[in-house]
Amino acid sequence: MPLADTPTRAKISDSTLPPMKAFASPHPSAPTRSNANIAADFLSLHFRLESGRKLDYFTRFETPVTVRVTGAPPPSLAPDLRGLLSRLRREAGIDIRQVTQGSANITIEAVSRAELRRAIPAAACFVVPNVSSFDEFRRDRRKPKTNWAVLRTRTRLGIFVPYDTSPQELRDCLHEELAQALGPLNDLYRLPDSVFNDDNVHTVLTGFDMLILRATYAPELHSGMTEGQVAAKLPALLARLNPAGTRRPAVPVSETPRNWIDAVQTALGPGASPVARRAAADTAARTAQSLGWQDQRRAFSHYMLGRITQASDPEAAQQHFRAALSYLSRDPNTRLHAAYVVTQTAAYAIATGDGAQALREINPALDEAARSENAALLSTLMLLKAEALDLTGHPDAARSVRLDSLGWARYGFGSDWAVRAKMREIAALNPQNRGRG
Repeated sequence: MPLADTPTRAKISDSTLPPMKAFASPHPSAPTRSNANIAADFLSLHFRLESGRKLDYFTRFETPVTVRVTGAPPPSLAPDLRGLLSRLRREAGIDIRQVTQGSANITIEAVSRAELRRAIPAAACFVVPNVSSFDEFRRDRRKPKTNWAVLRTRTRLGIFVPYDTSPQELRDCLHEELAQALGPLNDLYRLPDSVFNDDNVHTVLTGFDMLILRATYAPELHSGMTEGQVAAKLPALLARLNPAGTRRPAVPVSETPRNWIDAVQTALGPGASPVARRAAADTAARTAQSLGWQDQRRAFSHYMLGRITQASDPEAAQQHFRAALSYLSRDPNTRLHAAYVVTQTAAYAIATGDGAQALREINPALDEAARSENAALLSTLMLLKAEALDLTGHPDAARSVRLDSLGWARYGFGSDWAVRAKMREIAALNPQNRGRG
């Protein structure tokens, strides 16, 4: 999401906060859906662009893949990229390695958010075919060479990420953009367990995502195949890679109509007025209801309405959040989605002085946030828990949780001022803190 200003990241050595924490190892869950459904997802991910435009040919790299970093990368990029490349080799079976000199198949250039915003206002980061630098992208962005629709194979791509953002946002960009550089170009709101979804709930590659990438680089497929040719190969291919999926029955899945996608983008994207955002969120909710959705898309519609209305009508907002949680409770694949909603319902409980209720909601969400490697969400939940513990008469436990949250907050929010702003925001919810200096 574009930001109005570009803050300066504080130097770690000058910080008075605890050291930044990092997640030790990934914990991806295996896909739990039918291979028939996954095959349909694979085709939609590979043969459509986010705009809805159809692609005629399947494309991937046909040689071992090299990756090079240029620009002004912050210190956190190197270890996060090493971890991601290791996962791609281990979990997706992709022959990929980092190089430090010469040309590379994929160039990751770290530039400022202001430059990214000027190029594509609605994007936090992006990937472009047949370029190796931001200057080349700006020069050739309207030429056929940068058009995904005319690509027949992949040989050279550029990924552009912000250097002046939090470590987590940079890592999230690496995961999604490198995955799209290697494989799927589309995002699907219907997916509950994937980074290939513009709801931005999942921030690191999931077990489903790694299966999609492993299938993308399976020997049965090659660049230049048509959708029909790929579709014919998928049943046997997925049976080999994901045998458990052959035993699961397919479930009906409805496509996501363009008017719902457009409404979501208006409600959450840049440039719309508050009135336009509210109208767009209402449209998304009505569309979800009319289509009879019972999945995370219906929940997301309520979540948007809750966020948009909570300042003007907090009780109505809570009704939307509760409705979202009701839909999310029906699918174990949406526990992370529910953890996001809990940050809103628990904050309301704290604001009304009900620390016990806040703790009941927060505690189950903490493990999910940690398992999903979402430091921003984890630290937010921990800061909320600290206020709830204060409300319930456990100040020593509150101090311990609050202190423990700060290392995660430094990874999730970045600069000291951003971490302290989040601390002040959550502390202000607690009625015991109101009126203090």
